[in-house]
This record gives sequence, C-alpha cells and structure tokens, in this order.
Amino acid sequence: MKDKAIGVMGTFDSKGEEHLFLKRAIESRGFKTYAINLGTKGEAAFTPDLDIGAMVGRGKERDEAIAEVLDAAKREVVRLYRDGRIAALISAGGGSGTYLATSVMKVLPFGVPKVMVSTVASRDMSRTVGTHDITMIHSVADLLGVNSISGIILEQAAAAVCGMLQRRWEPPSGRRRVALTLFGFVTQAAEAIKGLLEGMGYEVIAFHANGTGGMAMEELAADGRFDGILDLALHELADRMMGGYCGGIGPGRLEPVPHGSIPRLVVPGGLDCAVLEFTRERVPEPYRARKVFFYDFRSAIRLSQEESIRLAGEIAEKLNRHASPVRVLIPRGGWSEADRPGGPLYDPQVSGAFTEALRRGLRSDIQVCEVDEHINEPSFARVAASMMAEMISGGKKS
Repeated sequence: MKDKAIGVMGTFDSKGEEHLFLKRAIESRGFKTYAINLGTKGEAAFTPDLDIGAMVGRGKERDEAIAEVLDAAKREVVRLYRDGRIAALISAGGGSGTYLATSVMKVLPFGVPKVMVSTVASRDMSRTVGTHDITMIHSVADLLGVNSISGIILEQAAAAVCGMLQRRWEPPSGRRRVALTLFGFVTQAAEAIKGLLEGMGYEVIAFHANGTGGMAMEELAADGRFDGILDLALHELADRMMGGYCGGIGPGRLEPVPHGSIPRLVVPGGLDCAVLEFTRERVPEPYRARKVFFYDFRSAIRLSQEESIRLAGEIAEKLNRHASPVRVLIPRGGWSEADRPGGPLYDPQVSGAFTEALRRGLRSDIQVCEVDEHINEPSFARVAASMMAEMISGGKKS
C-alpha cells in the first residue's frame, strides 16, 4: 500500500500548519501523501497537490463557496481513488472543517481508511459520521497551530491512518453472506439463527436495529455486499413512529435495494413495542394506561391496535415496491422477550390485527407465513434459517 498516497485534506488557509504537520508525520513513516486544499478564505499556507479552493474561485459568499468546494472535492476524491492515486484520507478541523472533510470522506467505499481530527468530536457525531466508517479523534485543545497538546493528537492520528493501511487480515472468500438485523429483545433468536446459517456455510453479518444499524445494512446491501437479508428486527420503524430510542432512521430503511436482486426475509421482531426513555418511577402520563416493559433507563410500551395497523400499512407499501424476492415470517407466539404469554407486552389481538392488515396490504405474490412459535424459541430459528437459505438458493431446499 505504500505505493499509493494518503490524502491529507483540509482547509489549508486556516489550518495549514496542522495539515503540513500531518503530511510530514505520514511521510516520515515511509508513506506518500497527496495534499488537497479545501480552503475558501485565502491562499494555502503551503503548496497543495490539488487546490480545490482555487479551482472553484474565491471571493464568493461563504455558503456558496463551501457548496461549490464540496461538490468539486467529492468528484475529485472519487476520481483520485478510482485512479489508484489515494488509498486513505485524513483531515483536521473545527466545525466547518469537520463538516467539509467528513462529507467528502463519505464518498469513499467501506474499508478505505478515513480519519478526522476534530474540535467537535466529543459532541453528538451521529449526523456527521452517519453509518460510515469514519474514525473521529477529539483534538482536546483547539486547533490553532501545533503545540505540546495538539502535536501529540496529530502525530497519533498520522500513526493511526498509516497503521490502517497496513492491515493484514482479509475476509474469507467464497462464502455467501447474509445480513441479519437484531435488537436486544430478540437476541436469542439472532444468536440461534446465526449459528444455524453458519452451520450451512454462510457468513452472517449482524446489524443492531438501533437507528443506525438498519441503515448501515441497507447501504451495504446497495453496494452488493450480501446474498440475502434476514430482517429479523424492524423495531426501528416502531420507534420512528413513536419518537422512540432507536427511531433515528432515514427513508431508505426497508426500501428496495437499487440495481440488485437480494432476497429479503422479513420478521416483525420488536414491532410489538416502542422503546422510550423513562423508568417505572417516571412514567409519562400518556403511557400510564399502556402495557409497559421496564427495562433499564428505557422502557418499552405496547403499541395500540391503531398504531400497529398504521405500521403494517407503511411496511406493506415499502415491500410492495421490491422487485427482489420478499417473504414475511410471523411468529404467532410473540415478537420480543416481553411479548409472550404472561409477559408484560403480550397482546395477541393487536399482533393479529397487524398481521391481517399487512396481509391485506401486500401484493398477492408476497408470501406471508405464520408459525406458532415465539420469536426466541429454537424452533423458530430453524424455520427462519431454513427459509432464508431456500430463498438464497432460488427456492431449492438447503
């Protein structure tokens, strides 16, 4: 990898000293660098290999300049990566610099090292990082030149990106890959299904349905990384509807995979409830008449029949747009650890209303299979794993 360069990218007009330090620290380890200037305010503090700020022109309104630099940087970085000119990206900056650099980093594929030293890295980075493999390093002190604090951080960041390019492990080839969504209330089911599919020779890649996991799975599926999707946990959809803990999903969740034909087996794992942040000592008034599962600092409320029917309509509308093979598997015994006979969220009437509404809303060619088992029972795992394997093999029993 040392024949390819590490892109040192940032605003060289305001953070030139810091990026020159990164460049030299990387080169001292035997790696090449390729300096990319995103600065829009003035001249770069040192000569870059690519001056995008100069390309789009200066003297414009700040928001217009940033938008133009961002568009140009994305195009150029994709070109440089495809041409084999760069194999990684590193940057350092404050709020604006972080926004610019991480936005550009997102155009590179999964697995390409991306390191961001940021003054705002200790804040909520959920929107900045999103579902991407960007390594954020908090600068601790502000980035106003190189000193005994910032120098240590920048040196470590340079060492980190060089180390990332020296990874030796490669994933095993030849095995078909299954994406598996899960969340805490269906962990037993996920573990059992994973074991069964691995016993059949599949590689299983799990995604926690916590608001970003499901979206990450969808994006990797769009990149063609899976042979099948076992969507065991749709809980994010319930939380989005109710403003719950795991509801931070985008519109792409459960949407068709573009330009692909990946079979998807859908299970209503966690659709019995929404998880909200309250405890038994502080139950909000609107939920005091609901069935509640007190968990930790979060609690799960049982969805009403009206809410469940609305959710079924949304899911049916999404699944009807799929060209790839889709099946739905319903465990009538319950959809989470708290949704079982005697459990705090058990309500078969509401679950049945969801199933009937989903069945009515789906295209006639989308099969809805119901089994008597609870979602966390080993017998359900066997049915789900077998069905997924059958769908991947084109209908042939595995």
